[in-house]
Amino acid sequence: MNLPESLLPLDPLTGFVIVMFIILVFPKLLEKMKAPGILGLVVGGFLIGPAMIGLVSPKSHTFHQLADIGKLMVMFFAGLEIDFEEFVTNWKKSLTFGSLTFLLPLTVGITAALLMGYPILTAILVGSLLASHTLIAIPILMKYGLMKNRSVNVAVGATIFTDVAALIILAVVVSIHTVGFEPAVLLVRFGGMLIYFPLVLFGARWLARVGLKRETEEHNHTIFMILIMAVAAVGAEIIHLEGIVGAFIGGLAVSEVVRDCAVKKSLENIANTLFIPMFFIAIGAMIDLSSFTRMDGKDYLFAIGIIGGLIAAKYLAAKISATLLGFSKKEGRLMWALSTPQLAATIAAALVAREALNSNNQPLINETIFDAILMLMAVTAILGPILAERFSKKLVE
Repeated sequence: MNLPESLLPLDPLTGFVIVMFIILVFPKLLEKMKAPGILGLVVGGFLIGPAMIGLVSPKSHTFHQLADIGKLMVMFFAGLEIDFEEFVTNWKKSLTFGSLTFLLPLTVGITAALLMGYPILTAILVGSLLASHTLIAIPILMKYGLMKNRSVNVAVGATIFTDVAALIILAVVVSIHTVGFEPAVLLVRFGGMLIYFPLVLFGARWLARVGLKRETEEHNHTIFMILIMAVAAVGAEIIHLEGIVGAFIGGLAVSEVVRDCAVKKSLENIANTLFIPMFFIAIGAMIDLSSFTRMDGKDYLFAIGIIGGLIAAKYLAAKISATLLGFSKKEGRLMWALSTPQLAATIAAALVAREALNSNNQPLINETIFDAILMLMAVTAILGPILAERFSKKLVE
């Protein structure tokens, strides 16, 4: 996660005190205002970040690491909350929604970029940036006890399809842009995926069973689960996938093993106390209003186009999927809310594309597109949790 520098960085301990204050107070303030608690963390991160008063340095090594671990834990818990057998049973439903919520935004992004006069490789990359999504509303779903809901199960399962497909497009497009089309490189990467997924799904499950059985100290159980998450994430990065995909697969692999164990509660306490809140605070700190002032009328039109197009495409994909799968309107709208935020995979891919240079030293995407993506992230980071809170409450009622 590439974070901006702080204007007035304080010493690490003082910064830690400020962050802890935000974690403790801001979610409660936003909940009193009938807004999602996690939105308070985003607002808090924005206020103390470089865009506003710059009290802390979110680009510091410690802050960066804690936020990255929180990002992994969000996806790890998404996998933990899924019944693996049910996931296998419903993979076709997840693929249905995953395909629609991938292809429709992909088409919107490609069309918008082509209309702006960008080359085809850039247009395909822009489309892939819109096609994935980040499940930042997991804490809201857990609060309302909806992680077992069928629409949530399908939406979470669809994440792996959208993220993997988007990252595959990223790998192909970057490779063509930088060194030209090389089939051998692409075959090696696909081969790595074919080995990686079954290895983690079945290997991590076996390790979890053996480890929890042989280790008697409960605190070591927690460490063992975090280690599995980290190794799965590192393995994903080795084969050029985003670490969040690996964390999700790792959580899915061990979900059945830890379902009725105390280690799951211990993991939740650790994650919700520090790591996951730090991730949302980092998201807030990434919002840089100054980048929007560099845009002219044409650039704003492009940004508004991809934001509006994304929201509409995600809504249409959820609505069609809910109809095809026999879900209620409320479940369809919750799927829309879950698939709207564009954060972790999107910013990771955008940063890679901005730094990918061809033989003429031209980046795959320019600063205008990057600023538009930042605006997209800011809007969806706020809109997604608000919609998820609203539709989760209605679904429970």
